[in-house]
Amino acid sequence: MKETTDNYFYIPQIKRRNQKAAIFKYLTIFAIIFSISFLLFFLVDIVRAGYPAFMQTKVKIEVQITEDMIENPYGAVNGKQLKIVSRAWLRDLPLLIKANPAWMNTKQEFWALANSEVDQYLKGKESRTSERDRNFVDELKKEGKIELQFNGRFLTEGDSKIPENSGIYSAIVGSLMTMIVTISIAFPIGVMTAIYLEEFAPENKFTHIIEVNINNLAAIPSILFGLLGLAIFINFFGVPRSSPLVGGITLALMSLPVIIVSSKAALKSVPASIRQAGFGLGLTKWQIVRDHVLPVAMPGILTGSIISIARAIGETAPLIIVGMIAFVPDAATSFTDSATVLPAQIFTWAGMPEKAYLERTAAAIIVLLALLLSLNAVAIYLRKKFERKW
Repeated sequence: MKETTDNYFYIPQIKRRNQKAAIFKYLTIFAIIFSISFLLFFLVDIVRAGYPAFMQTKVKIEVQITEDMIENPYGAVNGKQLKIVSRAWLRDLPLLIKANPAWMNTKQEFWALANSEVDQYLKGKESRTSERDRNFVDELKKEGKIELQFNGRFLTEGDSKIPENSGIYSAIVGSLMTMIVTISIAFPIGVMTAIYLEEFAPENKFTHIIEVNINNLAAIPSILFGLLGLAIFINFFGVPRSSPLVGGITLALMSLPVIIVSSKAALKSVPASIRQAGFGLGLTKWQIVRDHVLPVAMPGILTGSIISIARAIGETAPLIIVGMIAFVPDAATSFTDSATVLPAQIFTWAGMPEKAYLERTAAAIIVLLALLLSLNAVAIYLRKKFERKW
């Protein structure tokens, strides 16, 4: 009788637990589906807005090359063409003529860059072109003298005040140079600090305070690191403002806490038996760490470091503080030259009034996302490649 009574109370409890487990399961599935849906919506919207920037309107025109065009390139086109051809292309025409002296006094055919308003009209977007210019563009389209072509300038030119002539080349170069500085400083210092704290530092109150402060630094807003870079590196040490050097050092400081924490976790995950076996063979502490512990922990160290660097690539706030938001049309040639980076370029274009900059903003975001996804893929590959099964 007692057993029957116990089962009577026990069965409803099992049912309630199963119901709660099922509800929790469905909630987690819903959360995953919601997150994936939001991510897909974001990616689709960004691609939809950004892919037109990889195409640019070109106009086919015939030009009678004369010496006067070197001084007055605007005479190369007639009144109707002048309203649809980009000022950037007309500005570069004298350089093109000088580079090809055999063209003098001959008629040449060019695919000229169209201005941004004509480009927006041909892409079916809002445009400020007049009705007369639209009719002229429609005529050229019927004749096959105006069309959308791959926009190579977007990847080979720097920033420009002329929307159709702007590109991300200088920002990509600036980002790469900044990341070189960041990795060169943050990775060796972060890994060596983690090795000391985890393997060699004595267990006392001082090291505990250091570890607590490192963990706290990982949660500090990134803009504070920008203020530190401005106050210390620029104002005190005189590092050139807006340069990849000052930007890289600032991002290295921001990345250090994450690299140290992830490296310590990777070192801590190494089985203690490896250390004990090394001591049993008469190896020194340094030999054990260098030849056995560090190789085993390297996949985790690389993963944490790459993810930290990927986060630094997408940072804007600290770089704005150190001046890397400046208008930089030409790519930097040294680590002390003025430069900009992709996040800062995106921030600048997002505030521009011309519609053509909006699609370039989305296109630059696509490039930045591709770079971040590539770095994360590299982190996963390295982790799988060097991971050791126990």
